[in-house]
Amino acid sequence: MKLATVNTAAGIRLVSAEVNNEGTRYVDLCAVDSSLPNCLRAVLGLEDGLDRCRAATQQGVADGKFVEATEVLAPVKHPGKIICIGLNYRDHALETNSPIPSEPVCFGKFGNTIIGTEATIQIPEVCQNVDFEAELVVVIGRRASRVSKEDAFSYVAGYMNGHDVSARDWQKGRPGGQWLLGKSPDTFAPIGPWLVTADEVGDPHALDVVMRLNGEVMQQGNTKEFIFGVDEVIAHLAQLITLEPGDLIFTGTPSGVGMGRDPRVWMKPGDVAEVEITGLGTLRNPVAAE
Repeated sequence: MKLATVNTAAGIRLVSAEVNNEGTRYVDLCAVDSSLPNCLRAVLGLEDGLDRCRAATQQGVADGKFVEATEVLAPVKHPGKIICIGLNYRDHALETNSPIPSEPVCFGKFGNTIIGTEATIQIPEVCQNVDFEAELVVVIGRRASRVSKEDAFSYVAGYMNGHDVSARDWQKGRPGGQWLLGKSPDTFAPIGPWLVTADEVGDPHALDVVMRLNGEVMQQGNTKEFIFGVDEVIAHLAQLITLEPGDLIFTGTPSGVGMGRDPRVWMKPGDVAEVEITGLGTLRNPVAAE
């Protein structure tokens, strides 16, 4: 099941996406089940939220409860937490001249970074070296605190494409290394186009991850190359942080980032960045000056 948040002539709607060779249709889930919250994060907070969405999808397809989307928004518009894992691919650590981590390297982004597919990545005037990072994003589906690696997957609602846009001149070029500021300018965390539920994705450690910039492949990896798997990351985080439904975990990026190239490649106004991960659709964002 693919769950999305879209804008329509009647306002924002929680929908399921039905994708086939002819395109994408959106089932208005709340038009089928009026008791469902019109918000994916709220749905994930319900014990039976995903099951009700599945039932509403089946009924909506049968009844023709489709809605025209004027804009596809971020699936989770206001996540409570955005946690990112750095250097989670060995080749990426090597290309940045960083040591191979012995445990997950964690940092965060703020909610102001979240945008959906086709929304514009805006480069602030004070950022000159803006890099691209294609990433698998894990969406938490149940409250998780002090969970074991063996149980960790049961807390996953699904997965999305993500783009960890990074201002390297702030992240690495400022005193002390300003990771928070380099990672958290407005629009620096595109996600989407939808959440694909965990049952449909299957093994999250066997997915191709591709970043294209202006149609040219810049990054090409596979999540089998993770240093720390999704289950390890969740168990590691939940030792200290209670994860809540709708929280996002960016799981790291493969090699090929602009910083690691010779000559270096930075995103600039007029560019178009695309992230494509097996089974998750394509996340596409134009780039502009702020």
